[in-house]
Amino acid sequence: MPASVITAPGPPLHDGVREGCDRLVQLLLLNLQKLVHGRGSPGLAEGPARPVPFLEALRPHVRELCVETLRLERKRFLWQHQLLGLLAVYSAPHGAADALFFLLALARSPEELALAPQ
Repeated sequence: MPASVITAPGPPLHDGVREGCDRLVQLLLLNLQKLVHGRGSPGLAEGPARPVPFLEALRPHVRELCVETLRLERKRFLWQHQLLGLLAVYSAPHGAADALFFLLALARSPEELALAPQ
């Protein structure tokens, strides 16, 4: 959703609230990063890698996540871009190719197109 839909009408949010929310999202992304990279590759003795339910739920929504990321709204696109990267690693071997395809196919400006190789 655009920021205007999420932000309630009335007095603006206190900077401390924005900073707290930013910190919370960063911590959530850091936790997801640890889960994704700490899974390891499944070996014969280890069994299958443990699933990450949040990323499992996002797998069918890569296109929508790319559309939202390409809106380039404030800090939101940075978080979404990082989330796309984690989802690409988590959904190997096809996750990265899917995300790259959608970012390239849906880009409408040089700024949007520049997100794909990042």
